Amino acid sequence: MLETAEYRLLRNAIKAALAQETRPTPELIRERIGEYRVIPSLAVPDEDVERLAREIESQLDIQMTLGSVVQEEGFVEWYPAAKVGIEPYYWDRYRQLMEEKNFPPKVLATLDQVTDTITGLLQNPTLEGPWDRRGMVVGHVQSGKTANYTGLICKAADAGYKLIVVIAGIHNNLRNQTQQRIDEGFIGKDSAALHNPGVNPGPYGVSRFANKHTPYTLTSATSDFNSQLATTVGGSFTSFNVPVVLVIKKNVSTLRNLTNWIKAHNLGWTKDIVDAPMLLIDDEADNASINTSRNPGEASRINAQIRGLMNLFSRACYVGYTATPFANIFISPEADEELKANLFPKHFIVTLDAPTNYFGAERIFGDESGEEFLRPITDNEDALPLIHKIDQSVDDIPGSLKAAVRAFVIARAIRILRGQGASHTSMLVNASRFTGVQSQIRDVIHDYLDKVVRAIRHDGAKPEAEAIRNQHLNDLRETWQAEYSHLDFEWGEIQAQLLEAAAPMTVVEVNSRSAGKLAYDAHKETGLQVIAVGGFSLSRGLTLEGLTISYFLRNSTMYDTLLQMGRWFGYRPGYEDLCRIWMTPEAQGWFEHISESIEELRAELRTMQEAGLTPEDFGLRVKTHPDTLIVTARNKMGTSQEVEVAVGLSKSFVETYALWRTEADVLHNRKAAIDLVGELVAEKGDGRPNVDQGPYRLWSGVRGDRIEAFIRTFRNHDNALQTQSKAVADFIHAGLSGELQLWDVAVVGKANAKGRPDDDLGIICQERTAKDGKKSGYVLVGEKNRVSSRGVEKIGVAIADRAAAEEAFWSDPNNADRKSEPDRIYRAKRTRPLLLIQPLDLKQDDKSLSGPPIIAWSISFPPTTFEYRTATYVVNSTWWNDYMGDDDNGGDEDVVNNAA
Repeated sequence: MLETAEYRLLRNAIKAALAQETRPTPELIRERIGEYRVIPSLAVPDEDVERLAREIESQLDIQMTLGSVVQEEGFVEWYPAAKVGIEPYYWDRYRQLMEEKNFPPKVLATLDQVTDTITGLLQNPTLEGPWDRRGMVVGHVQSGKTANYTGLICKAADAGYKLIVVIAGIHNNLRNQTQQRIDEGFIGKDSAALHNPGVNPGPYGVSRFANKHTPYTLTSATSDFNSQLATTVGGSFTSFNVPVVLVIKKNVSTLRNLTNWIKAHNLGWTKDIVDAPMLLIDDEADNASINTSRNPGEASRINAQIRGLMNLFSRACYVGYTATPFANIFISPEADEELKANLFPKHFIVTLDAPTNYFGAERIFGDESGEEFLRPITDNEDALPLIHKIDQSVDDIPGSLKAAVRAFVIARAIRILRGQGASHTSMLVNASRFTGVQSQIRDVIHDYLDKVVRAIRHDGAKPEAEAIRNQHLNDLRETWQAEYSHLDFEWGEIQAQLLEAAAPMTVVEVNSRSAGKLAYDAHKETGLQVIAVGGFSLSRGLTLEGLTISYFLRNSTMYDTLLQMGRWFGYRPGYEDLCRIWMTPEAQGWFEHISESIEELRAELRTMQEAGLTPEDFGLRVKTHPDTLIVTARNKMGTSQEVEVAVGLSKSFVETYALWRTEADVLHNRKAAIDLVGELVAEKGDGRPNVDQGPYRLWSGVRGDRIEAFIRTFRNHDNALQTQSKAVADFIHAGLSGELQLWDVAVVGKANAKGRPDDDLGIICQERTAKDGKKSGYVLVGEKNRVSSRGVEKIGVAIADRAAAEEAFWSDPNNADRKSEPDRIYRAKRTRPLLLIQPLDLKQDDKSLSGPPIIAWSISFPPTTFEYRTATYVVNSTWWNDYMGDDDNGGDEDVVNNAA
């Protein structure tokens, strides 16, 4: 069922009619539809009435909260008072475009407020210079950061900014996509046609609402900045009576050419600085913009060029946009003599909350509610090893990837049946960093898809019983049964749509050397149906429209860039239930971990806003966050040096997921645990019953020096970097006179009486899978490197405090889709630290490891008054090479490398 012009017009009319209603009821929505559909240009068939009513109901339910702001002390926001004299010409056009694009009303209202806030944190462009502002906006991956900074650009232009530069990633495809969005949302012209002599581009995007003051662009959707072309249209920004905008690639040559051109056309014998207000938007600001030079006083090349561009202007603002702010906070806030201020966001940091319909990391990895979307990859090693070299041969693809392709075909068929047949539908395959391997994967997928399409053409129109004699059709039906049979269509209905679903599909290679493009704009009427195969080019900023199926097979564990590979985050109206993500269980564990860490930092920003703290205070907190350990080590790691990394453990949870399995080590650690528990039993009793009647023994008021001694005695494998015994014990020692003086200690077992008993510790062991470490002698716990079950951090927290934490969590509309609370909410309420002793029945191939149960420990640290006191971890190159391997976050590779 296609969305007709009448349907779109009726939807817009109803939304306009309901705009003045405080709380439109379902009855009122249907009443308005009935009134308006009698108009001939708005006439829709009866079956579309209920569809439209439900669509509008869902749109009106979508909300977005304002986020948080930390800023320097003393800055007075000028924008609220200045708005009286500012004509919101560019913003009004953009707002109308967003309304036309079916932007939820409450979300659009919040976007208006948030962009007001950010504009107010810039400097007033009419204020005489010199002045300089540096800030950062932290959004979510694929959550609408481009929509936000397009709105910011519109308001900045309305206020009087003369030059706006958008640095849009390091790849051409992302720059081109960003230019198209700026064309549509701000310029109002198709820039690709605008720069072609003799071509009249006509109304485009926002110009359909007003076209008096069209901004000028020195770049286009097909070409980056070109100094010769720019010279033909004039050079001095003060000569333009409209804003000038450029969308450039984050590239040394491009930045240098732009800087030189500005110098040539805007400076002269009498001045060495441009006196025009300039706004620089740095998209994906954590990628390539950071100064990674190890030499003090020197800057890496792109960082130096960005700073040099800023220094050309007497009045300039820098705003970096990112979803992963770890690296940006490691920028020194100190200026150097030659390049002046660095890019540290010293003036303001703003967090953007996602709308309630955002399909993000918390929705997928936050708790069990995401399990419906996730599928494990366990069959890849023969066909496509996780770690491979540049000359890897790909003759076949894993069965799991074939199943993902079939799920894509079926999901597309369901979207057709739902009336979404003219929408874009995409599948992502990210399985290698090497472009040559990506090309082979693309070819094999193309061959498999071609076989499926030919099978559908040959037998798809036959009766079901006859059709499934064809192996490909039978496989499709089995995939439907496994993934989608619980939804609203029977197999016969699906089978009837398979040819229309699969025949238009193409397989495109997207990387630095391929000619493949995701030409969504060229298929606006019918929708592009595409399987995109790539690596790094698919991992930064690029939007895959209608992304439904993802196949992710990468070896990355780098905290600050892992989430950027998650192109499956975003908005999935009307088809969220069709989305599936294939990845290894280990990768799923990493995503769970980093998504929780990012949410912790967002919560930290909210707390700091309430306390009136500054960006430098936030920077100090991030620099001591446990997950910055890897980031810091990578930035500082030389060829052979040993790096000490200071990490704060306040409000953190650490556990020993890498455990020695040698007999001597196992027995040593068991003795340490048994001795501690024996002392507690002798002093405080059995540790039962507990308030939860749960499968654990609990003792309260245990002296911290005893916990310190236990940690120092425990033989911990250093691959579990955050639980290095000396680092954790030193941190505990530092807090013995404060919040770490008295502890809760629990021995945790399983509720089910069936299992392996640990008679020495008086519980039934929890069962965990184990996999061998990269070197002999130790094992990694669980498929996701996790020891603890959800909910363990409730232990020791008072019932009233638990209830308060849960009430606060569920009152946030962004958590409505969660099935359970994250443990971090209890950590914030904890008054004493908690040591969890966890005897484990570790199994490989469903068989228990030989010897007695292995002991793991976990610690939940409460908030501490020595907030920034740190534990010092040691990272050397041997650990880095053994555990991290090669950094899997560089660009797509054409050169020999050892890991994928």
